[in-house]
Order: sequence, then structure tokens, then C-alpha cells
Amino acid sequence: MTTALLVDLALALLLLGAAAWVQRLVADLRTLPRPDVPAGGATSPAPTVSVVVPARDEELTLPTLLRSVVAQGPTVHEVLVVDDASRDATAAVAQAGRARVVPAGTPPPGWTGKAWACHVGAGATTGDLLLFLDADTVLEPDALAGLLAAHARHGGLVSVQPHHDVVRPYEQLSAYFNVVALMASAAFTRTSPGHTPTHAPTHAPMAFGPCLLTARDDYDRAGGHEAVRADILDDAALAAAYHRAGLPVWCAVGGDAVRMRSYPGGLGQLVAGWTKNIASGAADAAPSATAATVAWISAHHAVAVGALLSLLVAVVGRGSSVLVGSPALWAAAYVAAALQMRWMLRRAGSFRWWAWALFPVPLLAFDVVFARSLALTAVRRSVSWRGREVSLADGRSGEEVA
Repeated sequence: MTTALLVDLALALLLLGAAAWVQRLVADLRTLPRPDVPAGGATSPAPTVSVVVPARDEELTLPTLLRSVVAQGPTVHEVLVVDDASRDATAAVAQAGRARVVPAGTPPPGWTGKAWACHVGAGATTGDLLLFLDADTVLEPDALAGLLAAHARHGGLVSVQPHHDVVRPYEQLSAYFNVVALMASAAFTRTSPGHTPTHAPTHAPMAFGPCLLTARDDYDRAGGHEAVRADILDDAALAAAYHRAGLPVWCAVGGDAVRMRSYPGGLGQLVAGWTKNIASGAADAAPSATAATVAWISAHHAVAVGALLSLLVAVVGRGSSVLVGSPALWAAAYVAAALQMRWMLRRAGSFRWWAWALFPVPLLAFDVVFARSLALTAVRRSVSWRGREVSLADGRSGEEVA
């Protein structure tokens, strides 16, 4: 066997290994179960649900969310919008949408704005279950029924990462951020049907903040948002609090039941939002999931560079001296990487074809935002979000300081 063939074989095994390793993390991108249909006879009364929406400058997104919540039916006991010092007409829009508005007030020292708003909202409600929804989330018909069915089966904290509605071209640049979030959560590793773990997981579970459903008693037992008051990524910290309290955390992707549109305010908002999430979330992922994700991202970089150099060799006849591996290998690897990306993106959101077919473009966007996040974390020790400076002084948690 020639040296060239040995190099191709080694590279192919490394690339396949990274792809297979990370595929295991997303093998079970499950959606909400269908609502249970009673078989007849007496049934217990349905639990009442209090919906809590923390909102800061959300006048544009609230109407759609509130209409979708009202459409869920009488199980919704009350809808409460916690106005977190909004500078727009958030409060008026919420009232027009038949929600009760509660001002959050100034967060006490050591609290992030969102955690404080959720804490205030939970304390002002009376339902059996608490459903925390981000303002840019939308529930499709029967979504609440599916959430209730999931909670009835699993208990604890039910969390949904909404299906990402991608509208404008710049929003396609969120492709890798969406996929990495699902990978790093380690929430979708497939287990055998009916398998019940016989030992505690080696790491705390993750959760997704846009949609969280829990019983009030479990929320109090886990310490509620007071237990995560200083964490920027309060969803991951809340999942860890449930884990410490011995309560399960079950996650799903939104599918056709729960949707959201993140960062519709332009490219600057998208960059700021993902910068905050990366800066505060890197330390929360399980080490094994982090290693798999890093290996997968590195493989995609290798494939992008290898394919580009192969194209240069084919078109202009230059670059062969720095190309490791054959052009045929990199062409096959590019197709394989694009198809795997397509499979993941179709489950994460409504991404267009070029987000996976031209995956080096959103990969470059991921690199730029990741580098910006590292610089802000290492040098400035804070990030800006929604008009506030969020401190990253302790490396994991953050306190809004302005």
C-alpha cells in the first residue's frame, strides 16, 4: 500500500470517527409525545398551568406568543408577563394580549435580570404547573397538551429547544450555533427502548430556557430561580439544580409543536446573542460532549480547508505542496459532512439548503463569533446584552452590572 493511500485511510478514519462520535450525541432528537387519549371512565382533573414570560423590550414578539398561548385552551390558568425594565411598549402589548403584567423591578445584587424576572413571576402565580416561555417562542395547537403528556410521563423538569424559524439570509449564519447547542447538551444520546439507567449520570443534565415546564412543588424543591440567580445560562444551571435535588430532566426538540425566531433584529443582535451564550455556556457542557463537539468542529475545518485546496489544485494547478490527502478524499468528505449537517439542521430549524451545502460559510461565522466571545471573556470580562453589561468575572456565572 502506497504512502498516499495510507494517508487517505488515516484521514478517513479520523473524519469518520469524529462524525460517528458526535452522531451518537444527537441520535435521539425526540419531539414532544402526542397527548394521551383517555380510554374511558373516570379521569383525574387536569392540572392548571401558569405561564410566565420574562420580557425585556419584546413588544414585537409578544403578540404572536400570547395568541398562541390563549389558543391552548382552558388548561392555561393564567398568563403573566414580567416586564424587566423594558424601554418599549412591552407592558401595553402584554395587556392587550390578555396577559397580567408584573413589573420585575430592579434585580437585587447577585441576580441576573432574567432569573429575577422568572423568580418574581413564579411567586405571583397560583397554577399547579409553571410553564416558563421566552417571548420569541410560539406554541402550535396542542403543544401544551404534548408538554403535559411529557411531564406526566417523566416528571421533574421538561425542557424543549424550539424549532428555529430562519427567515432572513443573515439568520442562516446561526446554523452551527444551533447544532452545537444540541450536541453539547448531551440530552439526545439514544438509549435502548424501555431502558432505565441503574446509576446516576456522570454529569448534570442540560435544559433549554425558551420552554420549561415543571410542577410548582418540584420547582421549590430544586430551589427555583433563586438557586441560579447569578447564572447567565439559567437554563443549564436550573437543570443542574434539579439534578442535585434528585429530580429528572427530560429534553426534546420543538418539531412542529414549539417554534421560535431568534435574533430577528439584525446581524448585530445575532452576534451579541451568540457571543453571550458561548461566553457563559462553554463550562456547562459535559466533558465528553465537549470533546466530541470539538472533534467534529475540527473535522469540519479540515474538510473545508482540504476541499478548498483541492479546488485550487484542480482549477489553477497550485497548492498541491500543502495539500495533505487526495482531492477525491476531500470531495467525498465534503459531501458526507454536508449531508450530516443537512440531517441535523432539518431537525433544528428551517435552514435553507445553502446553510449545509455551503457549510464553510456558517462555519466561518461561528469562528468569528467564537473568537469574539473568547476575547471579551479573557480581556473585558463582560459581554453586552439588551442594554446591560453582564459580568463574566468568575468564568461560569454572571451578574448584570449595568
